Amino acid sequence: MSTAPPRKAAQTAQSPQAGHRHWPRRRRWAATGAGVAVVAVTAVVVAIIRPFGAARSPGAGVSGNAYPTSTASVTERPLSSQTQVQGTVSDAGAYTVVNQAQGTITALPAAGQVVRHGQVLYRVSGSPVVLLYGPVPAYRDLSEGLTGPDVAELNADLVRLGYATGTELGPRSGWDYFSAETAYALERLQARLGVPLTGVLALGQAVFLPTAAQITALDSNAVLGGPAMPGSELLSASSTTPVVTIALDAALQTEVTVGEHVAITLPDNQVTSGLVSQVSKVATTSGSSGGQGGSNGSSSSNGSSSPTIAVEVTLTSPQAANGLNQAPVEVTITTGSVSNALVVPVDALVAQTNGGYAVEVIGAAGSHHLVPVSLGLFDDANGLVQVSGTGLAAGQHVVVPRG
Repeated sequence: MSTAPPRKAAQTAQSPQAGHRHWPRRRRWAATGAGVAVVAVTAVVVAIIRPFGAARSPGAGVSGNAYPTSTASVTERPLSSQTQVQGTVSDAGAYTVVNQAQGTITALPAAGQVVRHGQVLYRVSGSPVVLLYGPVPAYRDLSEGLTGPDVAELNADLVRLGYATGTELGPRSGWDYFSAETAYALERLQARLGVPLTGVLALGQAVFLPTAAQITALDSNAVLGGPAMPGSELLSASSTTPVVTIALDAALQTEVTVGEHVAITLPDNQVTSGLVSQVSKVATTSGSSGGQGGSNGSSSSNGSSSPTIAVEVTLTSPQAANGLNQAPVEVTITTGSVSNALVVPVDALVAQTNGGYAVEVIGAAGSHHLVPVSLGLFDDANGLVQVSGTGLAAGQHVVVPRG
C-alpha cells in the first residue's frame, strides 16, 4: 500500500498571541450511515500565564497556567499512521433458491435455520434436495462423460464431503470431467441420502450456493403439500459468513488497498483482525430529503451527501462476529508507517504566532523553552504525532494538558 503524505496539523483560524498554547485534540475520520468524512475537531487554546517561569520538577504540573498541565516523554520508536472509520458487520451475501424438481413439497426449512454443505435443504415428493457449494446453479443432469464448470464444482464438493480424494477426481482427466470415479463418489453420497444409487445427479436433486445458507424467508407459494414447479423461487437465504462494509469518503480511496490488514472493534469492545477484500472503484452519492445525510450526519445545502466508495473487509476469524448482523463496528486502518521517529502526544503541540507548531520542553534545571517542530505522521488511534526539531531528543520531557 502506498504511504499517504504526512498530514500536517491545521492552523488556527486566528493566530494566537505569543506564548499561547494550542492543545490540538485528536482528529479522526468519522463515519455515519451516509458516509465517512474527515472531521477537524476544534482545538482548545490555553493561555500560558508564565511560559518560561520559575524552575519546576519534570514530574510536576506546570504551575501558573490557566489550565492544569502535566508532562510526557519524547520517545523514539516506530510509528504507524492509523485512523478509525465506522462500518457495519453483516452477512456476506443473499441468495434466492430456485427449485428444479417436479412434484409436491413435502419438507421445508424454517426461517432462521442454517443449512450446511451436504445437508438436505428441502424435500419434493419425499426425495431430498441436497445443498452443495458452487457458484454455478444447477441447470442439467450430470452424468459420466460430461465436462464443464458445473461438473468441476460437483467434483470439488465430493472431495470436500469426503466421498473421494483429489487424486481420484482431479489429475487424470481434470476437475471439470465427470469420470467413473465421480459416479462412484456420487453413489456414496446418494447412499447417505437414502436415494437410489444411480451415479447420476439429476436436475432438481441438488441446489448449488456459494456457502452455507441461513434461511431468511419462504416464498408465498412454498407451502407443504403445494406443487414444486421447476424454475420457481422457493425460498431466500443469506450467507453465514460475516463481512464488514464501510462507506468510505471517496477522497480517501487511495488510503485503502485490497489485502491490507485492519483491526475491527466489535460492539462488545472485542478486537479482531480483518483483511480488506474489496475496494470499489465507483463512487456513489446518496441524497437526503429529511435534513439527514452528509458525511458527518448533516445535510449539505443542496440536500446531497459527500460521494463515498464501498469497502468490504473479511474477518480473519468469522466466529468472532457470530450472531451479529447489521451491527456497528469500528475499523482501524493503517495509512502509513515509519520505522524510527521522534514521537510526542498530539496534545503537546503549541501553536506559534507566526504559524507552525512547537513543543514546550522542560530543561535539565526545570526551565521551560519552546522548540519549533516539523510534523510527520499522525497516529489518530493513539493520539501521537511524529516530530522533528533542532535540539529535540528522545528522553526529554514536554508539557501536556493534565487529564
